[in-house]
Amino acid sequence: MTGHMNGTIALLGGDEFASGYDALDRRLLQTSGSDQVLIIPTADAFEHPQRLVDQAVTWFAGLGATATGLMVLNRRDANDANNAALISNSKFVYLVGDSPLHLRGVMKDTPTWAAIAGVFDRGGIVAASTGAAAALCDPMVDPRGGAFTIGLGLLKGLAVITRAETWTAERHKRSVELARGFPIAEVPSGSALLRTGDTWEMFGDVVVDGTLPA
Repeated sequence: MTGHMNGTIALLGGDEFASGYDALDRRLLQTSGSDQVLIIPTADAFEHPQRLVDQAVTWFAGLGATATGLMVLNRRDANDANNAALISNSKFVYLVGDSPLHLRGVMKDTPTWAAIAGVFDRGGIVAASTGAAAALCDPMVDPRGGAFTIGLGLLKGLAVITRAETWTAERHKRSVELARGFPIAEVPSGSALLRTGDTWEMFGDVVVDGTLPA
């Protein structure tokens, strides 16, 4: 461990708020020391963000916790000081949705993103699933073709392929070939990759091409 205090980043492959993640989410709640989870559906802004929030509310109620949606859906929301303050007061934030490009575009260089990074820096939990999980990393897998682009960089030097079970062998091979000097973690639905401080853990069928960054 290094001298700085960090929390836990949990990158989930897909099918969040379902039985495959029961033990993991119970552990994240316990680690956070809170029974409150803030659900941020930015990456699903153009789909059904409220549906994901509703699923989270039901799921976490079953685990004895309270999930609350924070509808940060565009740049105006991300620059809102009240939204940033709500995140700063949270010990467990959970980003959901399938569009890493939208999440990156909304969050980059905003008070809300600084607040999310601050949760992690203060020892809290930052969880993300599917496209949102990919966006937390830098490099970020570009969903338009499997190449790489700039991500939000909460985790640096690592790219994550979520819903890895849906990738064709050809697409996977192309991504591995395009990766230059950084590892790729393949995280299928029902699996997760965690980092706490300098310690990595894998839940389920995670495969890493390369060596995870120190």
